[in-house]
Amino acid sequence: QMKLVESGGGLVQPGGSLRLSCMSSIFTADKYSIGWFRQAPGKEREGVSCISGRDGTTHYADSVKGRFTISRDNAKNTVYLQMNALELEDAAVYYCAAVENTYWHAMFPAGRLNHNLYDYWGQGTQVTVSS
Repeated sequence: QMKLVESGGGLVQPGGSLRLSCMSSIFTADKYSIGWFRQAPGKEREGVSCISGRDGTTHYADSVKGRFTISRDNAKNTVYLQMNALELEDAAVYYCAAVENTYWHAMFPAGRLNHNLYDYWGQGTQVTVSS
């Protein structure tokens, strides 16, 4: 069974940085596309960024463009989310999710940050931004 494990969350001051990791010991990383999502209390789950396992194509939510960077190391079956210049509004539980490349590439780009596209989910890691 697919299992995704997120790590790297924590407490950071506004303007600080964190790097989240999403690892799976089961799937072959280059056959799946990975998305990062976040959910704050009382809010809908929001797509943050995603990356193709086929060709490395990436997408970002407007709210994080220029601050967050997604990357992957297929040899380690790990996808990273580097978060810089963190803002109070970035505080949330962050989840990674996976979907087969075929389905990801069949979706129009704006739809690749829709959580309904993804089949496998991690348990989440908490990111707290506070002064």
